[in-house]
Amino acid sequence: MTTPSSSGIPRGGPPLTEEEAEDLLRCICFKTGPPRAVGAELEWLVHELRDPRRPVPPRRLAAAIDTVRAVPLVAALTFEPGGQLELSSPPAASLMECLDSLAADLRAVREALAPLGLGLSGYGVDPWHAPRERVLHEPRYDAMELALGRTGPAGRAMMCESASVQVCLDAGLDDDGPLGYRDRWRLAHLLGAVLVAAFANSPVHGGRRTGWRSTRQALWTDLDPTRALAPSPDGEPRAEWAAHVLDTPVMCVRTPNGPWAVPEALTFRDWLRSGLPRRADADDLRYHLTTLFPPVRPRGHLELRMIDAQPGPDGWMVPLAVTTALFDDPRAAAAAHQAVEPLEALAADGPAPRNALWRTAARDGLTDPALHKAALTVFEAALDALPRTGATPEVVGAVAAFHARYVVPGGCPADEQLEVAS
Repeated sequence: MTTPSSSGIPRGGPPLTEEEAEDLLRCICFKTGPPRAVGAELEWLVHELRDPRRPVPPRRLAAAIDTVRAVPLVAALTFEPGGQLELSSPPAASLMECLDSLAADLRAVREALAPLGLGLSGYGVDPWHAPRERVLHEPRYDAMELALGRTGPAGRAMMCESASVQVCLDAGLDDDGPLGYRDRWRLAHLLGAVLVAAFANSPVHGGRRTGWRSTRQALWTDLDPTRALAPSPDGEPRAEWAAHVLDTPVMCVRTPNGPWAVPEALTFRDWLRSGLPRRADADDLRYHLTTLFPPVRPRGHLELRMIDAQPGPDGWMVPLAVTTALFDDPRAAAAAHQAVEPLEALAADGPAPRNALWRTAARDGLTDPALHKAALTVFEAALDALPRTGATPEVVGAVAAFHARYVVPGGCPADEQLEVAS
């Protein structure tokens, strides 16, 4: 649903002042109005059909990338540095429009990959191959690996070995109440931990148990001192996000020739004030936004980035349906707000994903009593709301089956991976 050019910030132009940058961010990060559109970004690991434990050689992966790029799709097709395939839907007018469009694109992609002996796997991190070789060598990824590598191996693992289901929803109304953007922003950072716990699907990485049900979320937690953090939960969301963007270090300064510069500890605010290594413009601010990876990223709409890729060909539909129902149906949204209210105390020691609530969700899943209680309530609210959203009986049935299989007993998909690995 999002692309770097869809941020609302104009491209290029004269150098920005600090005040102009703050005004731009406040204007475009939360575009308010009645919640209508929904989108998703689906990431997949590409694997050998005959034996997914065998690594795909880079030359075969490159050939597969070329093949899939020739397939006509509705969604935008991109590839991550480790060769993970990503489909990003355009904004859809309804949940079912989004689900049907992505399902059709996935069928086309799988049909293109099958003659090559390749398929798609839904895991939050690669359970077999770590480290994965980086197959995309572009200035952005060269700079990203250098910048994130300064704080440890989590950055490279995130780039090359992780996959997710990202849900994109409108920011909400410019008023109070469960559909208002302020309450939706707050809900996203509490409900997000419940989504991490319920859909955790990455307990094994590189052939070893990690001690986390969502190793992917653990990687994001350790990624960088500020780049993967949410802004302060206190204060007005627009102001907090604008300050967070400007006070986060610049990952890279793009250059027309040669490798991009990768400064150390240069915040975007410092760049604007100093004018060094060159003056920053609106396009630089737009690009800087694409290098921030908080669990919820406001890009006009809300981009929820915390859900592991799901098992099975259609497992991705469940978190997309549940999350959309809980945010966009007024009754379900009110129930979700009430259900996550007790979790706020667990999140009081800092911003997501480094607070106790999010760490517990990633480590323990729904074995944690507070998260389990909240999950039971929000899944029931989603099941009640889905028919009102126009969801088909098949989609409602898929959510009900997930609820019965995992949520009711206090489990998650990661538990089944652990059984196989034992």
